[in-house]
Amino acid sequence: MSSTQTPEPEQKRRLFSRKPKKEKTAKKPNRFKQMWQVFQMTRRQNPASAWWMLLVLVLATAAGVGIGFVWGHPILTGISGLLLGVLLAMILLGRFAQAAAFEQIEGQPGAVGAALNSARRTWLMEDEPVAIDPRTQDLIFRATGRGGVVLVSEAPPHRAAKLLAKEAKRVSRVLPTVPVHTIQGGNGEGQVPLKRIPKEVNRIKPALKKAEVLVVRKRLAALQRSQLPIPKGVDPMKARIDRKAMRGR
Repeated sequence: MSSTQTPEPEQKRRLFSRKPKKEKTAKKPNRFKQMWQVFQMTRRQNPASAWWMLLVLVLATAAGVGIGFVWGHPILTGISGLLLGVLLAMILLGRFAQAAAFEQIEGQPGAVGAALNSARRTWLMEDEPVAIDPRTQDLIFRATGRGGVVLVSEAPPHRAAKLLAKEAKRVSRVLPTVPVHTIQGGNGEGQVPLKRIPKEVNRIKPALKKAEVLVVRKRLAALQRSQLPIPKGVDPMKARIDRKAMRGR
């Protein structure tokens, strides 16, 4: 008679024995390291930014100490001035980082789309250009929000107007009561530079409710599916701007 061997029970871990080590995962950089990377990138693009930040920090601290001598508490107000200086320097860093980020993507395909994507989160941008001229590679990007529909061109001035008018007419046929805004992105005459595109979009006054924005996006999605697909290779996310870097966070 053959005897079958029963598997030995797994040895239980002793009470005071160490747990097996887990594989180390790549840690994300902490906030301080992220801020240092943003500062380094900004200083490379604009060497004077570091001196402006230092000047703001010193002036705020000196103002706090000066007020403290008047009130009789220079140490307390000096610390408050220092903290205020750090806050103002971070705000200034965000401004410089935004300008540096736009300078880095200037001239790249999809740069206008990246600038449009940096507008407020109340504006939702399409992942791909909604219109493209196969011959000239001129692009139209679109965002939808409570202000309506925004179309931004990436083309020379003499071709952008015609391309924008054609796309705006196509959108208006589907959404006749929704405001359609057009912006020419670029550095030509009558065009809006990259760094000003988010401001121009954020300046548009609300005209729709949140529920209406969803309906508009569904209709535009159906309109987009009905036309020929956009050729691959134009990805505005390749020129994506880091929002945290722009805001100095």
